[in-house]
Amino acid sequence: MRKLVAFIFRLLGWSVKGEFSQLDKYVIIAAPHTSNWDFILGITVRYILKLKTNYIGKSSLFKWPIGWFFRATGGAPVDRSGNKNSVQSIVEVFEKNEKFRLALAPEGTRKKVSEWRTGFYYIAKGAGVPIVMIAMDYSKKEIRIAPPFYTTEDMDKDMAFIKSFYKDAVGKIPENT
Repeated sequence: MRKLVAFIFRLLGWSVKGEFSQLDKYVIIAAPHTSNWDFILGITVRYILKLKTNYIGKSSLFKWPIGWFFRATGGAPVDRSGNKNSVQSIVEVFEKNEKFRLALAPEGTRKKVSEWRTGFYYIAKGAGVPIVMIAMDYSKKEIRIAPPFYTTEDMDKDMAFIKSFYKDAVGKIPENT
């Protein structure tokens, strides 16, 4: 089945540039996130590459009738109400697991945003794990994977470096990129 999915992926013109790290723990940031198709694309690439990853989503996604699907694909529900420190909660998940590769969209939404959310950065820093950047470029039908990047003490410089990786990537809905 995996070979068939990979064949269809290539038949549709898509390719993967780069390789996923074999490290047991890291934060994956996939951007630009402009469409629900990004999730399907990510799950497809994950399946083709035999990579076990996790992601979080709003808790309403994990209810009947489709909650089983999100759990089966590595999802975990997050309650985004109240003043819960979700960064620290996720850092604790990293600490409790031998393997944990958390995939996030740094925009936090499919809509156009002026600034990315920084939770991914603080999660990586707090857990002492690298960030793996993935660009989903619909204009070139490419998934680009960067080598692991470890945060430094200069967040501004780090964020400029991270964002530069995505400068040419065009989302499914370009006006939301």
